[in-house]
Amino acid sequence: MTVEFAARLPLSRNDLDRDAEFRTTADIDRVLREDPSTRYLPVRGSEMLRNADGTLRFVSADAVPAGTVTLYLGRSVSDASDAPVGTRFVAAFVDTVTAAAIEPSDDAWESLRMFGTELSPRDQGLAVEAVAMANWHAVHGFSPRTGSATDVVSGGWVRRDPEGHEHFPRTDAAIIVGVTDAEDRILLGSNAAWDANRYSLLAGFVEPGESLEDAVRREVWEESGVRVEEPEYLGSQPWPFPASLMLGFRARAVDGDPTTARPDGVEILDVRWFSREEIRERAGDTLLLPGRTSIARAIIEEWYGGPLDLP
Repeated sequence: MTVEFAARLPLSRNDLDRDAEFRTTADIDRVLREDPSTRYLPVRGSEMLRNADGTLRFVSADAVPAGTVTLYLGRSVSDASDAPVGTRFVAAFVDTVTAAAIEPSDDAWESLRMFGTELSPRDQGLAVEAVAMANWHAVHGFSPRTGSATDVVSGGWVRRDPEGHEHFPRTDAAIIVGVTDAEDRILLGSNAAWDANRYSLLAGFVEPGESLEDAVRREVWEESGVRVEEPEYLGSQPWPFPASLMLGFRARAVDGDPTTARPDGVEILDVRWFSREEIRERAGDTLLLPGRTSIARAIIEEWYGGPLDLP
């Protein structure tokens, strides 16, 4: 992955030591609460609070009600005006009632999807980690093995049922591909859930027992009817909505493939080849492209040859 391409992956930035060893500290929740330097980050789904200058808003332990599920995020590795090196951060997963007690204005809560490009590397790392784990905790209150309620242990990184079975967070691998043809046009598709003029790269989850390269070939064929070769890995970015790791590739359409493509008609309703000229003329007007927080945007800009002046 080139430095230039990596710079286009805002959700991959991080300036944090996850400090896994500290998660095993006995009575870790009490230790963190009694340390006045600990910063707590309220998280409501994928939403957080920000200060007027755009930085994340942290609260003290006193603002977090007892019984709130928390997650030890790690400690800072660089100095900042609001936290010196070594400061420990904790996510507090709040519900609607608790969130209102911390900040009654609903408009003050903002989604990571909307401001992901605006945070510092430290705050970006904290936010992505917190949102991913908030989604995991939301659906793992009960053991998938026994059906029993689970308890939160290891600083929020494990849930344990009464029988002693431990359950750990998982990440779903998904490939996303910038496919080009012999004329160096890029293949974009319009998802059935989107507006008709919104297009993005083809993507899909990696299936069990499948390599990343095979997933690239299969997903592109299933969604567009285009055969590709030479999948080349570009880079990765977490996408915690709810639990994906997006693995970016580029690939070339196999020689002899028709210049047209056909959508699968279920998930993808339209697929088209776009030239750079068409992207330049239509993007942001009659053609809506992925937002700046997505790896899809980074791959499109890598093919395009530079940043697109779009939201």
